[in-house]
Amino acid sequence: MSESLAVGRPGLRERKKARTRAAIQEHALRLFREQGYDATTVEQIAEAAEVSPSTFFRYFPTKEDVVAYDALDPMVMTAWRAQPLDVGPIRAFRNAMVQVFQAMTSDQLEELLSRGRLLFSVPELRQAAINELLRSGKMVTDELAVRLGRPADDFELKIFGGAVMGAMMAALIPMLEDGSIDMMSQLDRAFEFLEKGMPL
Repeated sequence: MSESLAVGRPGLRERKKARTRAAIQEHALRLFREQGYDATTVEQIAEAAEVSPSTFFRYFPTKEDVVAYDALDPMVMTAWRAQPLDVGPIRAFRNAMVQVFQAMTSDQLEELLSRGRLLFSVPELRQAAINELLRSGKMVTDELAVRLGRPADDFELKIFGGAVMGAMMAALIPMLEDGSIDMMSQLDRAFEFLEKGMPL
């Protein structure tokens, strides 16, 4: 994802690392689309991104990880931290998602969907997708624990993290199959429902 999406201003070293990571992932996804996931090697990705294979592995331990990595997570967390504390957690997260996704270009949105399609269509990548969901859910739980001043292993916080990930998956998966669905409307609808709760 583009550096321009970042909320706040990380240091020069962090920005350089983010650019390198983004370049590796961008070239990897392009090669996967052009010649297939199985046919693409780490060496080919590294060459396309103009880095060494050892540099690739410093950023992504496996080929699966280069697809699973979600650059939006830290941006959403930063935008969430910036929300006023008197805003409810679901509304605050919803606001953060809107802020980050509205900053994305159409090319970046398409790249996000392309990565999602790859994750759910290649059998070797499904476990990586599950691991990434679990990691993102823990990130949400940990962030909420800090926001509310509660322990990170609080059962209710874990329920919240799981609900947030579930809402995102329910919103995003249909878009992988139907490109005409508006991403922002779909995500906003999902979080609005989560915020209101299931009517009795």
